[in-house]
Amino acid sequence: MHAIELSYRYYKEYGEAMLASFPALTDKVAAGVFGFGSECFGYEDETSLDHDVDPGFYLFLSGEDYREWEFRLSRAYDKLPRVFEGMALLGRSAYGNARHGVRETGAFFSAFTGLPRLPETNGEWLRIPDHALAAATNGRVFYDGKGEVTALRAALSAPPEDVWRKRLAKDLALAAQSGQYNYARALSHGEKGAAALALSDFAKHAAGAVCRLNGVWPPFYKWLFRHARDLPVLGETAKKAEALLLSPFSPDVPERIEAVAADLIEELKKRGLSDLPFDFLEPHALEVQKGISDPDLRNAHVME
Repeated sequence: MHAIELSYRYYKEYGEAMLASFPALTDKVAAGVFGFGSECFGYEDETSLDHDVDPGFYLFLSGEDYREWEFRLSRAYDKLPRVFEGMALLGRSAYGNARHGVRETGAFFSAFTGLPRLPETNGEWLRIPDHALAAATNGRVFYDGKGEVTALRAALSAPPEDVWRKRLAKDLALAAQSGQYNYARALSHGEKGAAALALSDFAKHAAGAVCRLNGVWPPFYKWLFRHARDLPVLGETAKKAEALLLSPFSPDVPERIEAVAADLIEELKKRGLSDLPFDFLEPHALEVQKGISDPDLRNAHVME
């Protein structure tokens, strides 16, 4: 059983009754698990259990509600059973703990975005790291009395199309530069280390493009391939990209790089994002960027 499901069962077993003892919060509080950590993506395993994995959950309150109720709700949370289905909760105090407990909604989300509100401009969106947006939108909301947390997560999951195009174009262009161009050149110079770095960069940006073409944010590199290879669109392509890293100097690597690029190009054409006849990814990246409506963003360097 994944930690998210364990947390949900713990919430249903004890959290719901606890919240029922605060009827004034019925339409003000939210509960769930999401954020940084393998367990929030459902990727934890035995190795993950050495830190930060427990059955706990977050409780969210906003503004004045947080200031009025945080202490009392934290005390109630702290009184919940410390062991559930054989797993102990991490060390806590009356104020919660580093992973779970009562949080102020705005402050919690600003830790991901660096903003006191949702991003409003393309520039603000583009300054937020992919992995932070992936963490803000993963996991599961168990309960949301006023819908605020659900709405924030939905908004962060759906960037403006210009932002989506810019990041997709960047991934495609960097994949072209690193894999289709610099990998072979580095090998021709006898620079195996540089070639390995180029191949890694290609695989990373190819997997990032797969995530974007599925409408999800690429997570922290530790979980990038795990995330991308499970996606319904081009998941097999992500597996091909990942497999390149297991044999970086195999003689068929250039051919396999081109196979990954061909898959991405085929999907771009299927979506009407490009109709160019080239096998090289860079012109397709420029074609994707050409569809951006914001002239400043459209004319920015494709790899920025």
